[in-house]
Amino acid sequence: MKEKKAKKNQTTVRMNLLFVSVFFLFSMLILRLGVVQIVKGSQYEAEVSRTENVKSDNGNPPRGKIYDRYRNVIVDNVPMNAITYTSTQSTTSKDMLKVAKELAKLIEIDQKVIDSISDRDKKDYWLLQNSKEASKLVTKDELKKHEANEELAEDERNKKVYQMQLERISEKQFDTYTNDELKVLAIFRQFNTGYALSPKIVKNKDVSDEEMARVSENLSNLPGVNVTTDWERKYTQKSTLRSILGKVSTTEQGIPTELVEQYKSKGYAMNDRVGTSYFESEYESLLKGKKEEIEHITKGGSLIDSKLITEGHSGKDVYLTIDLKLQKELEKIVEEELSKQAAKYWESPYLDRAYLIMMNPNTGEILSMVGKKYGKDEDGKVELQDDALGTFTSEYGVGSAVKGATVLTGYMTDSLAIGETLYDEEIQIKGTKPKRSWFYQNEGPQYMTDKTALERSSNGYMWKVAFKVSGVNYVRNQPMNIKRESFDTFRNHFKQFGLGVKTEIDLPGEADGLQGTGYKPGNLMDFAIGQYDTYTPMQLAQYVSTIANGGYRMQPHIMKEIREPNYESDKVGSLLYEHESKVLNRLDATDEEILSVQQGFYRVAHGSQGTADNFKNAPYDAAAKSGTAEAFYYAPERGKNLATYNTTLVGYAPYANPEVSFAVVLPASHQDRDPYVNKTMAKRAMDKYFELKKEYEKKGYYSESTDKEVIETEE
Repeated sequence: MKEKKAKKNQTTVRMNLLFVSVFFLFSMLILRLGVVQIVKGSQYEAEVSRTENVKSDNGNPPRGKIYDRYRNVIVDNVPMNAITYTSTQSTTSKDMLKVAKELAKLIEIDQKVIDSISDRDKKDYWLLQNSKEASKLVTKDELKKHEANEELAEDERNKKVYQMQLERISEKQFDTYTNDELKVLAIFRQFNTGYALSPKIVKNKDVSDEEMARVSENLSNLPGVNVTTDWERKYTQKSTLRSILGKVSTTEQGIPTELVEQYKSKGYAMNDRVGTSYFESEYESLLKGKKEEIEHITKGGSLIDSKLITEGHSGKDVYLTIDLKLQKELEKIVEEELSKQAAKYWESPYLDRAYLIMMNPNTGEILSMVGKKYGKDEDGKVELQDDALGTFTSEYGVGSAVKGATVLTGYMTDSLAIGETLYDEEIQIKGTKPKRSWFYQNEGPQYMTDKTALERSSNGYMWKVAFKVSGVNYVRNQPMNIKRESFDTFRNHFKQFGLGVKTEIDLPGEADGLQGTGYKPGNLMDFAIGQYDTYTPMQLAQYVSTIANGGYRMQPHIMKEIREPNYESDKVGSLLYEHESKVLNRLDATDEEILSVQQGFYRVAHGSQGTADNFKNAPYDAAAKSGTAEAFYYAPERGKNLATYNTTLVGYAPYANPEVSFAVVLPASHQDRDPYVNKTMAKRAMDKYFELKKEYEKKGYYSESTDKEVIETEE
């Protein structure tokens, strides 16, 4: 009985242990399934998606075109033959090398591309071709040491070993390739750009029809290779606006190193072409095309099938505010006047550039931005080059052109009354040299009003305004205590016009001018007449526009609208976005105060003593303000700064209802006698604007219909 009972107890214990074990195992299984499904489910799904159903972006859709405001093509795309290569996930380096060797027999590779092959490329290539010799570059002890390091993952160990191999390859080993071998390497290098299942450009420049035919005939022996059509960016107007349009990288260049992280986060491939500077870069997101999205069904790394998910399309077309015909006409005027005066080296030995901007003062639309300067071409020959970029990236002393802001600062601080009379006299503060207006030598001291001071460009009047704003009384040959806050007061008010602050133009790299660092009375006097702080030509254009439109500082912009790609060659695409005019701020001045300065500007162009009276008989009724600033030109051959003068002119028309404003800046225009190139240039430019306006009205260019035909402008 006892034996039976003992056996029964043992059986019960064993059954209990079995049940507990089974329960424990099932619990572990359930827990593991939970981990797989909940914790790592998304990870495994991603892995399956990567290896079984893989999506890729294919093709090289053309960038959007760039037009001027009247549908003239400025930047286009030119189709060209191309040869591409697409690898799969199971493609090995040896597979690629085999195809590269075959393809090298069928196509030519530009010598510049071959010469661009780096030592690192050659080392990688050598290691691939010489695996046995490469393995000897790292000793067994070194390998064991890395394998014993448990903190290193396998990939990290392999990378360290590979790096050691790269460092130990001798120059004799990797630098003995023939030109034919380097040709294969150049092709192989292109194969390795981008991602698997995404086509990579192997060659897209100067691909002859014969090369296309040879490759087409051998596609069955060239797995992954294809012949297709690509595009190249074409700047139709040669040098016009070339400095601000920017550049697009080539497929060989891909994404610039400094922009890799930025673009990769947006889904770009390393060999994608991107805008690298100025307009092409600023509007990259719009101009870039969308690649077609393909889903590839793979098994074991091999491609089974592919299907189109989303069709690709070219980038959006961008229309500029620029009037291309006006731009080219004004460039011609600037080139003629600049070259004519620069040839008079005895008058203008350092004159080498000029800037001219025209904009709509009511909207901020830039109608033209001309910059020309002398530079050297690739062969070292001196030539006139485009420097439209300098209109907002370079700054200069602009002289009396800013006196409208000085007078309005007087009004806005309640230091000066409209029509107030002040005594223009020679100013001498104790311990300083006397300062006087340009006409003082012949006419002596005199009383004048604010409008007369603007008409005659009186320095003495502006200095008296500066003293009143500072709250000090001038006594000849006595010291003067001007506080630093007076400079802040002036600068803060000048910023309301856009002087000394970024205009917020829709292009990168804008300068905001330079501020003088001294705070002596003479410095403030210089500031009041535009000879202390420096400003960009674009700031001058914004400043005069603010006065012209009644006190509103408008944001200057070059982008007018965005449209769908133009699929019909003679029609524009549908409108997607139109730039809205943006008021940055309004002057803290009354309408009467602004009108007073406008009247002063009118007298500059029409008065009997106006400093820009060459506009007096113009049919478009202009207002203007001229400026001359003492400046220095650094002569590298002499290693010092040489005294010179900058000349400027700002204005607008028609006076009663302004539709166009302008700013002209000529740095280092002369040394002794002013040749008035600024005035000649501005007058010719305004004449041309109103001449073209009549022409446009006859042709109906002011229609904004989406059915309007695209105009193909001749170069």
